[in-house]
Amino acid sequence: MGVFHVNCFVRSITSSGDEIEVSKLIVDGGSECTWIPEEELKKAGITVRKRDVPFVMANGQVVTRDVGYAILRCQEFETVDEVVFAREGDLRLLGSRTLEGFRVVLDAREKKLVAAGPYPAAGA
Repeated sequence: MGVFHVNCFVRSITSSGDEIEVSKLIVDGGSECTWIPEEELKKAGITVRKRDVPFVMANGQVVTRDVGYAILRCQEFETVDEVVFAREGDLRLLGSRTLEGFRVVLDAREKKLVAAGPYPAAGA
């Protein structure tokens, strides 16, 4: 699948900070979590809710990072999700949990997010 980037807006779930634009997040359906630089999350008023959460990197290395809660918006899509406070050297990623919350599918050829349609539900 081709790699592409998107710009997103992020804000605190408590509205204690500003909505900020986060540029050039790699759309990565293979990464569970969304990773945003910690200084940008702090600027948006997002606080650490979980400390030293372990993550396995693509090369097998285990690292720990802090996690907070945020509202993320990209194009017409919006969701609430956990976000990782990325450190220097970490990639900026839009992960699969956020993509599922957006209810989108990836169009790698056109390099864009596409609405997945209605949610399935049980009939009465």
